[in-house]
Amino acid sequence: MPQGRQGQPLRQVHAFGDDALGELDAVALAAAIRRGDISAVDAAQAAVDRAACVEPHLDAIVVDDVERGLRLAAGPLTGRLAGVPTYVKDNTDVAGLATRQGSRALPDVPAAADAPFTTQLRATGLVPLGKSSLPEFGWSASTEFDQWDPTRNPWDTAFSSGASSGGAAALVASGVVPIAHANDGGGSIRIPAAACGLVGLKPTRGRLAPDVHAAQLPVDVVCNGVLTRTVRDTAHFLAAAEAHRTAPGLPAVGLVEGPSTRRLRVGLVLDSLTDTPTDAETRAAVLATAELLTSLGHDVVEVPLPADDTFVDAFTHYWAMLAFSTQHFGRRVMHPQFDKTATDPLTRFLAARFARSFWRLPRTVRTLRRSEHVVRAHFAQHRLDAALSPTVAHTTPRLGHLSPNQPFPEMFERLVRYAAFTPLNNATGTPAVSLPLGRTGDGLPIGVQLQALHGQERLLLELSYELEAARPFPRIQDGVAPLT
Repeated sequence: MPQGRQGQPLRQVHAFGDDALGELDAVALAAAIRRGDISAVDAAQAAVDRAACVEPHLDAIVVDDVERGLRLAAGPLTGRLAGVPTYVKDNTDVAGLATRQGSRALPDVPAAADAPFTTQLRATGLVPLGKSSLPEFGWSASTEFDQWDPTRNPWDTAFSSGASSGGAAALVASGVVPIAHANDGGGSIRIPAAACGLVGLKPTRGRLAPDVHAAQLPVDVVCNGVLTRTVRDTAHFLAAAEAHRTAPGLPAVGLVEGPSTRRLRVGLVLDSLTDTPTDAETRAAVLATAELLTSLGHDVVEVPLPADDTFVDAFTHYWAMLAFSTQHFGRRVMHPQFDKTATDPLTRFLAARFARSFWRLPRTVRTLRRSEHVVRAHFAQHRLDAALSPTVAHTTPRLGHLSPNQPFPEMFERLVRYAAFTPLNNATGTPAVSLPLGRTGDGLPIGVQLQALHGQERLLLELSYELEAARPFPRIQDGVAPLT
């Protein structure tokens, strides 16, 4: 565990202080840069300095690109978030940097060009300073490795930062940057948002530039996005990204700047499809949010889940298929120098699990595709505008609970139980957001999830603004002094 100056474990780590970044969110920082109060170079250098302070305790950065980032910050920048420093998740290509996917199986070979989403992110004016960590290929819900140090949660370094965008979450929560790239194939934006007390919006499928590999799959479950500390940062990023690329077939979101006066009918779901009920503290956070929505004039009604056990079986089988494809066709789909002998135990066990029942894949694909129609019918039947649920089924686990070195059957069951609420939105392509609306008795954040139908990001953002104003999100800097 990281050690403090007196040799004691550092249980909470952040770098908020009196520098160019201060306590500004991305919107306020971009405005300060436009006014000339600070320069983009000042902001980038402050982020670099903060990273140097907290990174030894968090292990959230896998590639530094500081020199290029500082040069970019010194040049002309355009976009709504021009000059705001950020990090790109290390499963997305940035020209000149290797994409290692959290794995020893991929070589340290620089990417030849930016991925489509990286191009879209740059168009918003954000300045990448490097790449953030993820567990191998993003399979897990905790950023832990078989041979490397884990990425730790800034709220308590004994705990997981979530996954797969765990490095991005740790950097935003600890104050290194106000916004960071994340993506979500089964909860990988929303789970780390819940773990680290952040706003994590998984957009509608196709809203942002897609992952090149995922878009070729029979069911594209992956969406790009960001992790932020405020609702308005997420809203402004989405508007800036939309200005660069209009999503085909979806209604425009535009810039959402606050709540709506519209009152909604919200479906309440408390337990998942697994045989383990939601734990008491998570359940209490969701119920408290339901009460808050009711007090604000919304109609909250308890409803069943719009899925059954066949969905759980289908999604876990599809998850295993992705690992099988990576393990056995990595040289074709990942990189010609892919080394399948260097993958971690979770990848190998998932691949073997799929191989034992590969014949189920056509039925699996049909089930996942059908889930979109099932959810639409569910919303219509119960006359819902949105749905409220836990983000994850229990509070953030300690490091080791989801380690890839755990015996596979036990670790796999733990993963399925923990990430029980998020995958449905990946299969259906519907948007969902995790908000930090609860706290454990020990002070760790608890995420609460809101969902809507395709193209309804505006509704989710308006509702998120309203909840943020009514119950301001916890701030890590209010707990302990920063590291120096």
